Amino acid sequence: MRFVLRSVIGVAITLITIIVMISVWTRGDYTMARLVTDDLSLPSQTVNGVRLHLRVADGPEGAPTIIVLHGGPGGDFRSLQALDALSDQFRVVFYDQRGAGLSERVSSEMLTLRGHLEELRAVIDLVSPGAPPILIGHSWGAMLATAYLGQYPDEVRAAVLIEPGYLDEDGHAAWQARSRTYLSGFDYVKEAVLTGFRAQHVAGPDPAAQHDFLIGHMVGVFVNHPENPYHCGAGYTAPNWRFGGLSSETWDQSPKDHLARLTVEASRFSGPALLIAGACNDWIGEALQQEHLALFHNGDLRVIPEAGHDVIWDNPAASLDAIRRFLDTQNVR
Repeated sequence: MRFVLRSVIGVAITLITIIVMISVWTRGDYTMARLVTDDLSLPSQTVNGVRLHLRVADGPEGAPTIIVLHGGPGGDFRSLQALDALSDQFRVVFYDQRGAGLSERVSSEMLTLRGHLEELRAVIDLVSPGAPPILIGHSWGAMLATAYLGQYPDEVRAAVLIEPGYLDEDGHAAWQARSRTYLSGFDYVKEAVLTGFRAQHVAGPDPAAQHDFLIGHMVGVFVNHPENPYHCGAGYTAPNWRFGGLSSETWDQSPKDHLARLTVEASRFSGPALLIAGACNDWIGEALQQEHLALFHNGDLRVIPEAGHDVIWDNPAASLDAIRRFLDTQNVR
């Protein structure tokens, strides 16, 4: 018994020593960007009781409004700001969705698909009252835009959907199966453990900062996996301000009926829709977007060369040219 007790105590001391050593080793200055609730210098608007990081690039007087929907859930619009160039013809509105980017953090109950759709409708009412806007959505933002088209088909003028990751339950299952390839292995587990320790040293500026740091860093590990076609082989360089950890986790744990609602009525939208894919991305790129194209009565697909998943960031010139040509062809001016 004494031998067993000594062994148990020895193992416990060793584990505690290792934990302390890793904790000390991972100390650092892990700063996190402040949210609009703390930094009053950030452009913002209160929408449905939530303070959103929201910026408007004003266009010509009376110009149609473009609303930009970022990816995630949990991302932000930082890597999409090349779309500012469209303000020569349009009024361009960027916003970080609730619980994401630099916007106010909220409870998981407010991060459902319904909550995001209600927020988008309220943003439209705020920035384009009485005039259907153009939606430009990237990744998750394209999925959100598609769901909105089905819910409110007469309230959107046109849509640009940049690599929606999936639009139904089967697509979600396929995405999850392949994503596990980039979410496993010794290196991934090691990075997850070290990131967990690093997160404990994040000292604010708000209660959500540690969790945002943890989830945001691991999302970065996922997209930067050398075999992940989200980039063209040189790494995923698209920047962000701050990831919303709870927003991402809430969507991952959403009931299956939320997946069905992404496209259940998308065919009700009869307006013009442009799907965009990055040429480097053979996962959710051209082939998948060709399948998604079948959902739309008036749709087209453009493939952007030298671009991975974050098409706008990777090749802004070609992306802007494709979007301008689409809007011009459809007389959306």
